[in-house]
Amino acid sequence: MNPRPSIAFAKFAAPQTAASRKGTVLVLSADDGGLTDAAKAYDPGKTLERAFPVAEFTGKFAGVVEILAPEGSSLDRLVAIGAGKASGLDEYAWLKLGGTIAASLRKATDVAVVLDLAGASPDGKDAASLAAGILLRSYSFDKYKTRKDKDDAKADPRKPAKVTIHTADPAGAKKAFADAEAVIDGVLLARDLVNEPANVLGPVEFAARAKELEALGVKVEILAEKEMKKLGMGSLLGVAQGSPRGARMAVMQWNGGKPKDSPVAFVGKGVTFDTGGNSIKPASGMEDMKGDMGGAAAVTGLMHALAARKAKANVVGIIGLVENAVDGHAQRPGDIVTSMSGQTIEVLNTDAEGRLVLADALWYCNDRFQPKFMVNLATLTGAVMVALGVHYAGLFSNNDELAQRLTAAGQSTQERLWRMPLGAEYDKLIDSKNADMKNIGGRYGGAIIAAQFLQRFVKDTPWAHLDIAGTAMGSPSNEINQSWGSGFGVRLLDRLVRDHYES
Repeated sequence: MNPRPSIAFAKFAAPQTAASRKGTVLVLSADDGGLTDAAKAYDPGKTLERAFPVAEFTGKFAGVVEILAPEGSSLDRLVAIGAGKASGLDEYAWLKLGGTIAASLRKATDVAVVLDLAGASPDGKDAASLAAGILLRSYSFDKYKTRKDKDDAKADPRKPAKVTIHTADPAGAKKAFADAEAVIDGVLLARDLVNEPANVLGPVEFAARAKELEALGVKVEILAEKEMKKLGMGSLLGVAQGSPRGARMAVMQWNGGKPKDSPVAFVGKGVTFDTGGNSIKPASGMEDMKGDMGGAAAVTGLMHALAARKAKANVVGIIGLVENAVDGHAQRPGDIVTSMSGQTIEVLNTDAEGRLVLADALWYCNDRFQPKFMVNLATLTGAVMVALGVHYAGLFSNNDELAQRLTAAGQSTQERLWRMPLGAEYDKLIDSKNADMKNIGGRYGGAIIAAQFLQRFVKDTPWAHLDIAGTAMGSPSNEINQSWGSGFGVRLLDRLVRDHYES
């Protein structure tokens, strides 16, 4: 993978030192195209001021002007980046500016960022968000690419950039960044998991990755098929029976809150590869089904983030890990399975398998931990993409307060949610003549039907279902993500916990 930039914070350099500096310097400009005195100190030859009108640079957000070997300076490069209107610089804007900076680094190894802006007073948190954006944009998944020849290796020495952010409050920035970096590490873990090929990351291997969180103080239990069979998880195990790779359930607990406080809980669908089973998917695009564990990846990344930043909350993360494969043992359309809840399910379509996995995971979570609420995440339906595209995830909930808090967290982090309906009219569509329910309904409202199915396994516990099929994998590239796997959900749910559930 690309080397990860190192981030440091420092006070503004004195003008006499700035002009003699080597390397790359990036400065910010407000929407009038002007530079502060701290920025001008790096450009004694005024090359940027002369270049701005030629490049029609006005300081518009994410606009870039680059000068190589600027006159009157020993710098290799001098780059100005537009920050737009100071009034628009919220947390997400600082993340995006960090991403724009990362895109401008190229192969530079010594970089200074001058965080000084006319009309604004960036504080330590702003500097930390800028740094977080640099790390998010710098991520790429290329661990399986090999060098073609020695010339390529010489051309790309793979040295990580050393980025120093010059700010008015370096101590505050360093403290805020320690917290932000914990969350970013969780996002990058989730991206790694989604990007891994299915021959490398199956249920057993995924469970082992979850087990590694013990190094951060997370208590992790791994349930194998024997334990799940004893618990009566026929719904989950039915999905796994066609694969020789078995099934696992990882139960992760972070106990950072008061000892007697009930936990909050997050549950993730972890289908490490989905052929569709006997209701097999079309060949075109099936390779993307290595990412059908995006919900489990988000929950694992979230648990990493909460533990790494020592969140003052009791949190449970549960992921059901299976591979939906095709062989002579695979589940057949028309099979009836018994879930852990005792409810029977007629499996009419083996490609509607994620809800079968979540049914047992949700019931187990609720029965064992009796949490304040449960939020499950799943790349569950193509139907939610038909409804919402790839910029919002679908939100379904039986609790208005939880839904409102999730929506607000989504607006803050820009991992956005749109609430969808639930109701008795939809619920009756999954009634079955042969069992308590069937796993599909009619042609229309597929994302709602899936949510109605899940709701039958949560009792009266406050619950939300996030259908992240359009946002967890293959979502559009943006300023902070150029990866196929986005890590969607980690920042969102960390914000939910941070804002409402920490003691």
